[in-house]
Amino acid sequence: MMYSDKNVKQAFQWAKELYGQWGVDVEKVVQAMGGVAISMHCWQGDDVGGFEDPEGDLTGGIQATGNYPGKARSADELRMDLDQALSLIPGKHRLNLHAIYLEADGQKVDRNEITPQHFSKWVDWAKEKGIGLDFNPTLFSHPQADDGFTLSHPDQGIRDFWIEHCKRSRKIGEYFGKELETAAVTNIWLPDGYKDIPVDRLGPRERLKDSLDQILSENIDKEYNLDAVESKLFGIGSESYVVGSHEFYLGYSLKNDVLLCLDAGHFHPTEYISNKISACLLYLDELLLHVSRPVRWDSDHVVILDDELQAIAQQIVRPGFLDRVHIGLDFFDASINRIAAWVIGTRNMLKALLIAMLEPTAKLKEYELNGDLTARLAILEELKAYPWQAVWNYYCLKNNVPVGEDWFTEVRNYENEVLSDRNS
Repeated sequence: MMYSDKNVKQAFQWAKELYGQWGVDVEKVVQAMGGVAISMHCWQGDDVGGFEDPEGDLTGGIQATGNYPGKARSADELRMDLDQALSLIPGKHRLNLHAIYLEADGQKVDRNEITPQHFSKWVDWAKEKGIGLDFNPTLFSHPQADDGFTLSHPDQGIRDFWIEHCKRSRKIGEYFGKELETAAVTNIWLPDGYKDIPVDRLGPRERLKDSLDQILSENIDKEYNLDAVESKLFGIGSESYVVGSHEFYLGYSLKNDVLLCLDAGHFHPTEYISNKISACLLYLDELLLHVSRPVRWDSDHVVILDDELQAIAQQIVRPGFLDRVHIGLDFFDASINRIAAWVIGTRNMLKALLIAMLEPTAKLKEYELNGDLTARLAILEELKAYPWQAVWNYYCLKNNVPVGEDWFTEVRNYENEVLSDRNS
C-alpha cells in the first residue's frame, strides 16, 4: 500500500487538532522523537554467532531457534544488513556490539587479548553513519565457560581470564566514546549458575563481587564509557540458581555507581520491568533497559506493540526519564527475515514512546490526585483510539523512511537481490 504525502499530512493535521484539545503540542512531540536513540543489537543479524569462530556453537544459556536463509556470514555482510535496516527506521540510533563481533583478519584472538583495533572497522562505519556504539563482553560460548561459571568461578585462573576480558571490554567502550563523541554503555552479563539446588549461595556471589571490583578498579571517564551490570532470574542450565540476581546487582549498582540493566526477559513471567523503572530511578542516576519479549521463558522474541512495551514507554516518558534511561533491544529470532525483525522491533519501540509522549499526562495526573478515578479510566481508554498512527506516519515521512507497511516491500526486494545469494 502506498501512502501519499498529501494524505499523510492531512491526517497529521487532524491528529494535531484532536490531541491539541488536551493541551498536547504534537509538533513538539515530533521534535522530541528526533532526540530518541535506540541501541539496536547487532546479534539479531547472525543469530549471536559473531566472527570469533563462525563454526562455534552457542552455549551458556543462549539459544537462537530457526534457520531462515540469508544470515550475515561476515562483518561486512552484517554492516550491509544493518544499513538496510537503519534506512527503514526513522531517527538516528545506535548499535550495540558484543565482543565476539571483533575483526582480526583471520588471526585467532582470545577474549583476554581483544583490543580497540579489533573494532576499528565498526568505529569507521559508525562515524560514517553518525551514530554511537555500545559494547558487551561475551561471557558465554567459550571453553573457559563450559561448566557454566565465569566471573564467579572457583578456579582463580579461569576467573582471572574473564576479569581481563571485561577490563579490555571497558577500554573498548572508552575507545568508542572518544572516537564517536558519545559515551558507550558497556554492559556485563554472565550466565553463572547451577542447574540444581546449590549448598553455597554466598560463595559464588562473593567471588563475583570481587571480580567486578577488580574489573571496575580503573577509573574511566563517564564522558566516554558508562558501566552497566545485568541480572537474570534463571537460564538454561542455571534453572535453580543464578549468581547475578536482581537483588545482587541492584545492591552493587547502588554502592558502586554503575548502571543497572533491566532485561524484559530476565524476570519471573508475572514480573514486569515497567513496574521497576520508577522504583530504581528513585535511587539510581540512570538505567539501562534491554527490551525483549519473553514467551514462557527468556526466549527473546521480536518486540511487538503489546501492553508491556507500552507500559515500559509510559514509565520512561510520564516521569520525564527519557534522558536517564538508555534503551537497548535484545532479541534474536532466526525463524524470520532478520532485517525485518530489526525493523519491526525498533519501530515498535519508537511507536510505544510516541504514544506515551502524546498522552495528556498532566491532566490524567490531575484526575488521579483529585480522586476522579472514573475520569482517569475513561480518558485512558478513549485515548487508545486516538490517531497516533497519523503522527507516526508523519514522523516517518519527515525522516524520509517508508510510511506504514511500505518498508516491507524494501525488505523483500533486499531479500531477493542480496540475501538469496548467500544460500547458493
